[in-house]
Amino acid sequence: MNLWDSVLIAVRALRVNLLRSVLTTLGIVIGVASVIILVAVGTGASSEVDKQIKALGTNMLVVFPGSMRVMGRQGGAGTDIPLSEIDVAGIRDKVPGVTAVAGQIEDSGPVVRGNSNWTSSLSGVHAEYASVRDWPIASGRDLDAADVRSGAKVAILGATVAKEIFPGEDPVGAAVRIKNVPFEVVGVLTAKGQSVMGRDQDDIVLLPITTARLRVSGKSQIQNDRVGRIYVKVDEGADMAEVQEDIESFLRQRRKTRAGAEDSFSVRNLAETMKARSEVLTTLSYLLAATSVISLIVGGIGIMNIMLVSVTERTREIGLRMAVGGRRRDIMLQFLVEAVSLCLLGGLIGIAIGVSASAVIAFVANWPVLVSPAVLGGALAAAAATGICFGLFPARRAALLNPIDALRSE
Repeated sequence: MNLWDSVLIAVRALRVNLLRSVLTTLGIVIGVASVIILVAVGTGASSEVDKQIKALGTNMLVVFPGSMRVMGRQGGAGTDIPLSEIDVAGIRDKVPGVTAVAGQIEDSGPVVRGNSNWTSSLSGVHAEYASVRDWPIASGRDLDAADVRSGAKVAILGATVAKEIFPGEDPVGAAVRIKNVPFEVVGVLTAKGQSVMGRDQDDIVLLPITTARLRVSGKSQIQNDRVGRIYVKVDEGADMAEVQEDIESFLRQRRKTRAGAEDSFSVRNLAETMKARSEVLTTLSYLLAATSVISLIVGGIGIMNIMLVSVTERTREIGLRMAVGGRRRDIMLQFLVEAVSLCLLGGLIGIAIGVSASAVIAFVANWPVLVSPAVLGGALAAAAATGICFGLFPARRAALLNPIDALRSE
């Protein structure tokens, strides 16, 4: 008797007790479905974080003002002495391994064109900002050094702002009013989508930083050349940790920080932070998926139990097969195939439920999920392996029956 004959016999045997067969596979169904859902959610979240890392810009460090302490109380991040143009120039000129540097000051306000009005994030930036952030221009041109030097009234719109203010039109060359100041639109940024915190990165307007300080945000009472934060792009071949240490050393000297005193700034590698978050999400997902293996084990025990019952019910049939020439390995193969078939049936149902549930989660919760063929194949293989492991004992027990005793059984 070959393998195909064993499969046909197994299918007929399972169809005789169809309801019992389906109920027996429930443990396998739950195990496979939960593995697919958990891995899909975890992998999708990690993939989304990777996209956000790319959206931030590669090899990038961000310098923020620190937290001021007044009479023992922390003022919060960004309340210390602001960063300045001198800090930007010093990092650019004195720190090795730095490719480009751009400062940014942030504000918000209405962007008006005719009857269209949209409140957006307003960012005053240096000419290198788009290069540092790896944020190419979709149409028009980028800001240049002349715009920053002259305080030109020019603006670059994010994709969301362009869509809201100029629906179906090319805004390049058009005029808008930002806080009642006329600006010429010289470019539109490519779409970046949401940040990892859910903020729309495309809801932004870029202005020359000098223009933003003079006409939009207003002059700071503390520092006329204030820079809210500094983005630093590091050379591909440079060591990010060394560059970060050099920036910190320069700023300590520049801001006259005493030895052992708390820094009045912070330098962060956002990509590394997000990668760590991605790794945590992935690890947690796989730990949760590993717990789903318990369902497979429970389901496997159910398979073994029902196969032992099947062997007992069909003892006379087993004896008859042996009497007409059936070999022990044929009997063993027959029952092993039945066990694997039960598990594969449960695996297929579990895959259908898992994929459907993942799609529902993605739609209802707006959560990124990623169902890969490798995960589906692995889940089905795990179900088959469960059938082999837990079906081996009942199959071997059937094969070792004495033909005469089996024929005498009722």
